[in-house]
Amino acid sequence: MTATPSPLVSTIRRILMFPLLRIALLGGVLFVGMGISNGVMDTYQDSTPTALALVLLIVALALAVYLVFVRVIENRPVTELSTAGAGGEFGLGLLLGFGLYSTTILVLFLLGYYRVEGMNPVTVMLPFIPLAISSAFLEELIYRGVLFRVAEEYLGSFIALIATSAFFGARHLGNPDATIIGAIFVSLEAGLLLAAAYMLTRRLWLSIGLHMSWNFAQAAIFSGAVSGVEMPPGLLQAVVEGPELMTGGTFGVEASIIACLLCTAAGVVLVIMATRRGLILSPMWAKRG
Repeated sequence: MTATPSPLVSTIRRILMFPLLRIALLGGVLFVGMGISNGVMDTYQDSTPTALALVLLIVALALAVYLVFVRVIENRPVTELSTAGAGGEFGLGLLLGFGLYSTTILVLFLLGYYRVEGMNPVTVMLPFIPLAISSAFLEELIYRGVLFRVAEEYLGSFIALIATSAFFGARHLGNPDATIIGAIFVSLEAGLLLAAAYMLTRRLWLSIGLHMSWNFAQAAIFSGAVSGVEMPPGLLQAVVEGPELMTGGTFGVEASIIACLLCTAAGVVLVIMATRRGLILSPMWAKRG
């Protein structure tokens, strides 16, 4: 027999299902976890194994919190973290993120704005692994798993896409060396692309893989700044010189018009695919109508 929830439990659940409250509660807990993860990486930046182990633990706890909240409060299966097809989507995301960033660098190289003057030991890439894992999992859980998903339920896919992409870009204004242009470009290229990846699959694995490989390639391989945050040297001893609009300046290649055009185009393609497959949600008022 299926147990019927008590009136008190049902009332509490209805209150907690209010969209802004869900975003504040679940998103807030995950945001605190992201802050703790960043602190761990700063504290153990000279001990990659320790940093990696602690970051993996924090990510596992964040996933557990997300799963419990959705199962208990939203009272539904956690389909966005379904393991069916997760490996393929995650792998595709890794390839897509690396391919987009590498193509951007290739264009800059052909234009003479990016040049390689040598290579560092492969081991310099290791400290970037916990950074890529932390940012990919925790940011995607917060921005796509909570913010975009909940907003989409009420505002529909397209309004949620515009609103959360703008918020994602504005969030980067708090980074060192952040610029308005950089924040706008992040909204277009990353906010759109990562949300579209979720819309197309209705799972988070594609966006997590894409986010992870983009950040890793950016810092660990091509030695670039990450959203205005200067990073230690990566594998390639690279020099980036040229117009800020082309190179991104101190914000990094993410603020390059080349990256913006490539990633925005990829995001638009994913949105079109999601539309053709009937995966676009209507606003709540349209459903009622």
